[in-house]
Amino acid sequence: MEIQRFTLANAALPLKTLFSGYLLVVGLALLFAGAQIMLTHGMADGKLGLSVDDIVYSYYGKRDEGSRFVSKLNGTMKDNAPPEVRMAMIKWAETGASAEEWDNRISLDIDQYCQPCHANIAGLPDLSNKDAMNKLLAVDEGQPMATLTRVSHIHLFGISFIFFFVGWIFTYATGISPLNKAILISVPFAFLIVDVLAWWLTKLHPGFAWFVIIGGFGYSLAATIMIFTSLYQMWILPLKQKTAHVAPTAKP
Repeated sequence: MEIQRFTLANAALPLKTLFSGYLLVVGLALLFAGAQIMLTHGMADGKLGLSVDDIVYSYYGKRDEGSRFVSKLNGTMKDNAPPEVRMAMIKWAETGASAEEWDNRISLDIDQYCQPCHANIAGLPDLSNKDAMNKLLAVDEGQPMATLTRVSHIHLFGISFIFFFVGWIFTYATGISPLNKAILISVPFAFLIVDVLAWWLTKLHPGFAWFVIIGGFGYSLAATIMIFTSLYQMWILPLKQKTAHVAPTAKP
């Protein structure tokens, strides 16, 4: 049996500090990523909380409910304008989107309630541009292919680096067989691939939406186990070992 020379428990203090700082920041980032998903995809059906419908609406779209513009106004953008303004926009979109009403009212409402974000956040369409608005008035077919391509490569490159370093630190954990370590280290990469591929498959058929949820849950759970195990073995396990090695005081 191979003897593991370097372990998290006996690592030098500066190295433990480096590893712990990285793991804590990554753990916090995962929490914020979850919150961001809840506030974006999780609101696609207009209700707080992630559901299969949210995934379907985000990637497959609401192809039986009209334009993407109306879909957004009934979903993630529902609370970003007063109800009367939102309903006026929906009515305008569903009754032909006349150029006259656009010039007299809708464009002004867009500038006031939509453009503060759309004009300043990269990746959001410029709604003051009539050509961009016309694209949104088409039937909602979910995320455009160009957006899926961009987000897919960002996720695959960026998150795989995170899992690489989390897994690398975890390799120095003790009390876990090499086979179980290998399985746990490989799980986040496998589920990341499932997650991203499921975006594309859901774009083609809504029945694949479950795999998006399974993929995201799978890699988050595996990463959480590795992070907590590594932190435990760096800081708590040495204290327990130290206490166990202290010989009991002899009684007279």
